[in-house]
Amino acid sequence: MGEHVRLEVADGVGTIRLDRPKMNAISLQVQDELRAAAAEATERDDVRAVVVYGGERVFAAGNDVKEMADMSYADMVKRSGPLQGAVTAIARIPKPVVAAVTGYALGGGCELALAADVRFAAENAVFGQPEVLLGIIPGAGGTQRLARLIGPAKAKDLIFTGRFVKADEALAIGLADKVVPAEDVYAEAVAWAAQFSGGAALALRAAKESIDRGLETDLETGLEIERQQFAALFATEDRAAGMSSFVANGPGKATFTGR
Repeated sequence: MGEHVRLEVADGVGTIRLDRPKMNAISLQVQDELRAAAAEATERDDVRAVVVYGGERVFAAGNDVKEMADMSYADMVKRSGPLQGAVTAIARIPKPVVAAVTGYALGGGCELALAADVRFAAENAVFGQPEVLLGIIPGAGGTQRLARLIGPAKAKDLIFTGRFVKADEALAIGLADKVVPAEDVYAEAVAWAAQFSGGAALALRAAKESIDRGLETDLETGLEIERQQFAALFATEDRAAGMSSFVANGPGKATFTGR
């Protein structure tokens, strides 16, 4: 368990909790701890889905600018890979991941939310990629994941201007998938994740990898990725259990073991 990032597990749901007062600034240490938490969530069989949460007040207000202010080009050549890698580690968790966003999700915090499969936003949530106002650009996936999520024109508007996006606009443009009262956002995210606690883990993994890898390539290659993942699932116990249950009892009644 890290000093500022911890993985808490209950009933099949793992919560990756950021806790670095006051604003959950993503320091070099936090980046390392995010990678470690993502690796643990990936490896643990008792974690079937993941919630990324910054607490009741703020999700993450960005990367630690004070820490980066004196870095040189040579310094950032060394750190830019681990910076991206921390967010990519969250994106590559082979299980459903939901970001529960309260307060600010700016810069690196917005990029961290983008790494989730879905984003549940509190009514007080504020998203943004304001790096251009510091004379830089997003460096942890913002230029790529944001454009893929909301389209290039909207992504360019947000990144070129650095403007903030409140929850209602985030929902309208597809940056958020659900908006709820601030006091409910974590519970709603956990409820979404909990529906997978008894799910077919290998099928969920295959679905996520097929979608994510397919978006990185052309349609023909994406279809081949899907075909291979689809066929491979016929070697799993869950596929046999699911189909047998369907034939005998109808849909939605199978018991899966994750094997």
